[in-house]
Amino acid sequence: MIAVALVALVGCSKQSSDKAEQPSGGTAAPTPAAEKKLVVGFSQVGAESAWRTAETKSIQGEAAKRGIDLKFADAQGKQAQQIQALTSFIAQKVDAIVLAPVVETGWDAVLQQAKDANIPVILVDRGVKVSDDSLYTTLIASDFVEEGRMAAEWLAKKMNGKANIYELQGTTGSAPAIDRKKGFEEILAKYPDMKIVKSQSGDFTRAKGKEVMEAFIKSDGKQIQAVYAHNDDMALGAIQALDEAGMNPGKDVTVISIDAVRAAFEAMVAGKLNATVECNPLMGPLVFDTINRLRAGEKLPKFTQNKDQLFEQANAAQVIGTREY
Repeated sequence: MIAVALVALVGCSKQSSDKAEQPSGGTAAPTPAAEKKLVVGFSQVGAESAWRTAETKSIQGEAAKRGIDLKFADAQGKQAQQIQALTSFIAQKVDAIVLAPVVETGWDAVLQQAKDANIPVILVDRGVKVSDDSLYTTLIASDFVEEGRMAAEWLAKKMNGKANIYELQGTTGSAPAIDRKKGFEEILAKYPDMKIVKSQSGDFTRAKGKEVMEAFIKSDGKQIQAVYAHNDDMALGAIQALDEAGMNPGKDVTVISIDAVRAAFEAMVAGKLNATVECNPLMGPLVFDTINRLRAGEKLPKFTQNKDQLFEQANAAQVIGTREY
């Protein structure tokens, strides 16, 4: 499931005024500076996909490795729960907040509260639309628009510039859903015979992807030539629906998706998925490297981009063994 990103921020150090006692009664030497343990609040969208779970594990694992106190809140796909979590983090006076926003809008008030409390907010993997960009420190993410472009270019080449396409969108109002659609349609504009016949949200989940695909099959059946899913989990659900309808996904129906999780590689090796565009979720190291840069007083860019690539059936078997998620 770019449009990139990830986490956190500055710690404070505190000088100890205590003196170490000398056994012999000699002059006491000052103790080493005692650094306050960094406390970071992390508000995650949820666990709707393998990609999302991999991102959570990467950030949690890196925090543990570096001795950071990470306060984690799973929003279960609800913006109201994320706002509540951020309000709680602010009340706890965390050193930084990491936010993977459910949707793009509706954040100004709570981000202003964080700014007023001098708590930096780092966005990971999804951006926000706010009245003042200073309400967040930086966004670490993939370029979701470019991911959509990559998928469309590959599909146009695969289908020789002519196809009836059925689109499974991500969560309505989310940055990846908006941007992956935008990039895809941007390229399709160059191919008049590449048409999106129907488009509906599958909410980034495998179950909803299957449900939406079943409805497409029921209404349009054999007219379906290609499926574009905004993430692998929805594509895998669609593949199951196509299989159950005897429509031979990967051969009679071309399927392309985004994220490049291991299950997508398994589907490519099995001949069911044709291609997937990578969106790397292993953001933990980059997140906490960003923290170190902030603590050193560096000025960060508003956007730090993850680099992604496209994989297809032809190289899936050779690459699958190297996938970490």
